[in-house]
Amino acid sequence: MARIQRILQIKPLSPTGDWAMLLLRLVFGGFMIAGHGWRKMVRFSDIAPDFYNFLGLGGGVSLGLTVFAEVACAALLIAGLTTRLAAIPLIITMAVAFFLVHSDDPVLDREMAMLYLVVYVVIYLIGPGRFSIDQLIFGARKS
Repeated sequence: MARIQRILQIKPLSPTGDWAMLLLRLVFGGFMIAGHGWRKMVRFSDIAPDFYNFLGLGGGVSLGLTVFAEVACAALLIAGLTTRLAAIPLIITMAVAFFLVHSDDPVLDREMAMLYLVVYVVIYLIGPGRFSIDQLIFGARKS
């Protein structure tokens, strides 16, 4: 990660940037859970048979991985705990949604998946910011 940050010349955030990262984590993590993941989790058995079969894993397994990303990883993102690691399943889920599941849909129907994808990539690259559990636990080790 440090190498990517050097290549991209990512510098520590200003206090305003820390607040911005907190806002991104809260909003995009919260909306992912409330607007997408929770509904899939509650209606799991109804959705699973017709869910997109990613890599031949079957609808149930694919839905389980999606629910894990959209609920568990989004919750970790909100808390700022293992933020970069939690962003990876969210990035994969949104990339699959945009490029595979909704590939035949008009661009405007795929817009939300791309928006989430871009925000999760930004969170992955920049990190959680100062207002996070990651900062409390790992902050002293950062250079």
